[in-house]
Amino acid sequence: MIARLEGTLISREVNGVVIDAGGVGYEVEVPLSTLAALPEPGETVVLTTHLVVREDAHQLFGFMHKRDRDLFRRLIRVNGIGAKLALAMLSTYAGDELAGLISGGDVTGLAKVPGIGKRTAERVVLELGERLAEMGFAAAPGGADAGADIPGAAMDGEALAALESLGYPRASAEKMVAAVRDQADSVESLVRLALRATVRR
Repeated sequence: MIARLEGTLISREVNGVVIDAGGVGYEVEVPLSTLAALPEPGETVVLTTHLVVREDAHQLFGFMHKRDRDLFRRLIRVNGIGAKLALAMLSTYAGDELAGLISGGDVTGLAKVPGIGKRTAERVVLELGERLAEMGFAAAPGGADAGADIPGAAMDGEALAALESLGYPRASAEKMVAAVRDQADSVESLVRLALRATVRR
């Protein structure tokens, strides 16, 4: 098991990052919260990680904060929640916010995550609702404006790519981003606002 990865950030894309550690390039999938907090390519980065081993692939998932990885691990134990869906949940909501929705039984809020229906949301609440308090989720470190220095055009581009990776057609993603652009100050907040506005409609 690879529990931690430290190295030089080679590339940063919405679908994941590449980190050079000891001359080996590791491809790591990350949630939007982690993506927004990453430094520029060429700088050193440290992620806590979780390795998913399948017959056809080894997938490495990385998180800026250990508790987000711990929440990810809890999520993938729920029947019907795979690694990709757990990552989508942590991209739609920050770890603390997601934990709060689960412990509070907010099925409607959880169902806003692409790929999560009402039944799956209810199952998550049932299986995890009483267990998250012991994980000590409190105020998230850092701020909601992590990555706020990304220029507008670049921010739009990363947000569009993120929405496309969640299954939205390009044309729909462009409308979603345009509708909430003025309310967001980071890629992460732009994507989350777009997702929530779409559900409300």
